[in-house]
Amino acid sequence: MRYKKSDISVDHIVQAATRVLARQGYAHTSLMDIAKEAGMSKGAVHYHFPTKEALIGVVLKNACDEVANRTKQAWTAGENPLDSMRSALRELWRFRVELSDEASVVADLMAQSLHDQKLREPLATYYRYATDQVNERIKENLEKIGLEPTLPPEILPRILNALLDGLLMQHIVDPTAVQEDQVVGALERLASSILRPKV
Repeated sequence: MRYKKSDISVDHIVQAATRVLARQGYAHTSLMDIAKEAGMSKGAVHYHFPTKEALIGVVLKNACDEVANRTKQAWTAGENPLDSMRSALRELWRFRVELSDEASVVADLMAQSLHDQKLREPLATYYRYATDQVNERIKENLEKIGLEPTLPPEILPRILNALLDGLLMQHIVDPTAVQEDQVVGALERLASSILRPKV
């Protein structure tokens, strides 16, 4: 499949923006910084993204896609759906705790959104998208083993993302506070308290 030059340029800009935002943070990044990283003129970046804020939504969508790609195989690994969910939880945690560029950008933007309202809608869109992805996978696996949540199903992915993101922030400031096995074990115990046989 052939790609248009503009599609390649957009992807190149998004990748460059992700690297710079992860390295410098949103508050300390300009379109000029992103243009330099991409090896383009500021005008070329402006052609595709007139403002830094316009670029953020695409960077966040890309981060969501990266999480989905990384966890997709884990959600469907093996014959046992419980093992698949355990594997996916580990991968969702690892994606965050390794502080990939995408995870760093999301963590930084969350902190920035406390004072910058322009970031809230792109982050809300990111979380809606992430929630849909996780919800689809959880629902699939729970159906296979005949379980259902005692809570509204749409809240489960929100709780999962909130726990993982909150634990990540604690890990950033205190790297020895939380270990992977503790995270996965705690999530499994929480899950067992909110799941029941399907009626």
